Amino acid sequence: MTALALSIKNLSKSFDGVNVLENVAFDLPKGKMLAILGPSGCGKTTLLRSIAGFETPNSGSIEISGKEVFGERKYLSSEKRRIGYVPQEGALFPHLTVAQNIAFGLPRNSKRNDRVLEMLELVGMEGFEKRMPHELSGGQQQRIALARALAPDPALILLDEPFSALDTGLRAKLREDIKYALEKSNATSIMVTHDQEEAFSMAEIIAVMRDGKLIQIAEPDDIYTNPKDLNVATFVGETVLLDGYVKGDYVDCPLGTLSYQGNSPEKDKVTVMIRPEQFTIGAVENGIKAQVAKTTYFGHDSLIQMHFGQNENSFASIRVLGKPKVKKGDMVGLQVEGDVVIY
Repeated sequence: MTALALSIKNLSKSFDGVNVLENVAFDLPKGKMLAILGPSGCGKTTLLRSIAGFETPNSGSIEISGKEVFGERKYLSSEKRRIGYVPQEGALFPHLTVAQNIAFGLPRNSKRNDRVLEMLELVGMEGFEKRMPHELSGGQQQRIALARALAPDPALILLDEPFSALDTGLRAKLREDIKYALEKSNATSIMVTHDQEEAFSMAEIIAVMRDGKLIQIAEPDDIYTNPKDLNVATFVGETVLLDGYVKGDYVDCPLGTLSYQGNSPEKDKVTVMIRPEQFTIGAVENGIKAQVAKTTYFGHDSLIQMHFGQNENSFASIRVLGKPKVKKGDMVGLQVEGDVVIY
């Protein structure tokens, strides 16, 4: 049986009569990274703060490493929960050096300095121990904040939108480095984010929240390829949505007769969801006839908007690698690869 770092059951929280968390429940195995993904105001930060002990839920229970820290008759203060917390903007102590910041939560013993140096090496900041926080860049401050959180070897690391204050170019590199540091230390971690790219590139498990509820929790590939509902589908990636009619194991739609995954729905009329990368384009005679309406080149890939069928509103956005080989006005044949998802 897999050991659990965190177990949450039926957690609810309201502010002034408004439900912010509603019966949230999930388990997180040790050594895994979970991303709590959702739009602003969905309750994800309140959930993180409840786990940390900064907020007191109205009901439910929280167990960390098998020990109840919140329940019907139990409340363990945040400093006793063995949690490392990395806020949005590092929040280093401005009057302490880098080394003193990292050592802040460590016992005063002979191994203290060794642990500080070990953490600096882990986050790629060797030689910075005597620097002051104001001498560091935003990305460097976040690395030190992570080192400080990891130093006491906590049961759980919590990261609250750790990259939101950083430039786009810096985020990707820092994401890789922080993911490496967490994996190397075998830490169990939870990151709150509204950025789908962050969640998918870093986490082994993603929990999608909406209106205080946990809508779906699964591995990233399952969230992307088999989203629980249309809202999740459109939130975690680009989609093409079409009307369709189910006929046995297939669904008829303006792009032809396509296979779909999952069980047969209770109704015949459905919405068909297709991801842009499922499309291929070729000669007109090799698919559904379509016309290129617009191309957008991003360098690493391109988005091609196609118009097809008799309905002027029937458009499909297709993602291809590199520069598009078609231009506006070209007629092509459109095909769909793999199963579609229906709702």
